[in-house]
Amino acid sequence: MITFFSQFSFQEFLTCFFALLAVIDALGATPIIIDLKHKGRSINVEKATVIALVLLISFLFCGEWFLRLFSVDIKSFAIGGSIILFLVALEMLLDVTLFKDQANANQSATLIPIVFPLLAGAATFTTLLSFRSQFATINIITAVLANMIWVYVVFKFAMRAERAFSGTFLYVLRKFFGIILLAISIRLFVDNLFPLIADMQHGMP
Repeated sequence: MITFFSQFSFQEFLTCFFALLAVIDALGATPIIIDLKHKGRSINVEKATVIALVLLISFLFCGEWFLRLFSVDIKSFAIGGSIILFLVALEMLLDVTLFKDQANANQSATLIPIVFPLLAGAATFTTLLSFRSQFATINIITAVLANMIWVYVVFKFAMRAERAFSGTFLYVLRKFFGIILLAISIRLFVDNLFPLIADMQHGMP
C-alpha cells in the first residue's frame, strides 16, 4: 500500500487529468445538459457521477483481463486507443463529427446519454487502458476522481456555467484541449509502437 501511494507523480497526474478532461469535455457537454432539461429529460447528477466513476475504475482494473479474453495485449490496445484519441482531437479542432452517439427516448437521461457515452464512453475507456501502459495506477485513479468532481460541479450548475462562460470562451477552451489531446495521442502512439514491434520481432522464429 505504501509503495502504491509512493508512485504518485504530480506531473503524471496532470497529464492524465487534462487528457481525460479533454475526452470527457464536461464544459462542452453543458449545452447538451441544458437541452435535455429543456426537453423534460430528468438528470440525477449525483447518480450519474457515481455510476460513471465506478465504471471507469472497474474498467481500469478489469479492462486488461477483458482484453486477454480476446488475445489482445495492452500495447496494441494503447495504439488503437491513441488513434481514437487522435480522431477525438480532430473533432475538437476541426469542428467535425466522426463519432455519432444515439440516445433513447426515455424520460430519464441519467444513464443514456449522460453516463454513456458522455462520461464513460468508448473514448474514455480507451484512454484509461492506454494510460495503463504509460503511467502509475495511483496517478490515473486520482485523475479520474478529480475529473468526476469537475464533472459533478459543471453538471450540477450547468445553467450557471452557460451564463458564466461565453460561447467564445468555450470554443477557445475546446480548441486548447484539442491540441493537448492531439499531442498526447501522438505520444501514446509512438511510445507503444516501437516496443510492440520489438516484441513481435522477438517472437519471430
